[in-house]
Amino acid sequence: MILLQWILSLIFVVQMYLAMALIGLIFLPWALLSPNGAMAACKLFCRWVIFSARLLVGLKSEIRGPIPQGAVMLAAKHQSFFDILLIFAAVPRPRFVMKKELVYAPVLGWFALRVGCIPVDRGKKGAAILKMVADAKAGGDLPSQLVIYPQGTRIAPGVKAPYKIGAAVIYGQLGQPCVPVATNVGVFWPKRSLLRKRGTAVIEFLPVIEPGLDHENFTKTVEAQVEGASDRLMAEAGFKGV
Repeated sequence: MILLQWILSLIFVVQMYLAMALIGLIFLPWALLSPNGAMAACKLFCRWVIFSARLLVGLKSEIRGPIPQGAVMLAAKHQSFFDILLIFAAVPRPRFVMKKELVYAPVLGWFALRVGCIPVDRGKKGAAILKMVADAKAGGDLPSQLVIYPQGTRIAPGVKAPYKIGAAVIYGQLGQPCVPVATNVGVFWPKRSLLRKRGTAVIEFLPVIEPGLDHENFTKTVEAQVEGASDRLMAEAGFKGV
């Protein structure tokens, strides 16, 4: 049975990247003319991956909590590529803070920039935070949902990593509400692994944190909410720790 799951996982991954290339090619003329074309392409790709994950590898998905609308910041747990896709498909107009290296990824990088994602050079630290704030403020005419990963990278289930200052700085500068986001997707879509497991991957939008907290209290609040809810979701999925 596990061999079959590996084979299905391989088929799923191959078709996912083929779909990315095909959708990117079909939507390229519209995306060149308007960011709305790029947004439509990305939405379609996310929905296709969600559908094909359920069909091919038995990985279902579920969105819990009120879906954020309007100008708001999302401080999310990041465990795999799948949580990006689930958030992107769920919220109206997402913009992700992403590592600079992804800009050079075929198809993905250009479309990400076209929809307003913000590349960050993590090696520059303070300068990177200042640029990130400036780019976030220059977010375009339409209200968007700015998604930032406070831990700065993917974190495998059961692994603890500190919450960095960048999310708190952006929260303070933007003066927008923040929605913490928990997930358990890493249980089913492991970091740096081909295997995709059966089950239900969950994204949960948690209660809103209103503007006005200082950096320290904001970081503590986000960490407590996101880690607590993510641990609950992972336990619900059968994860017993490392």
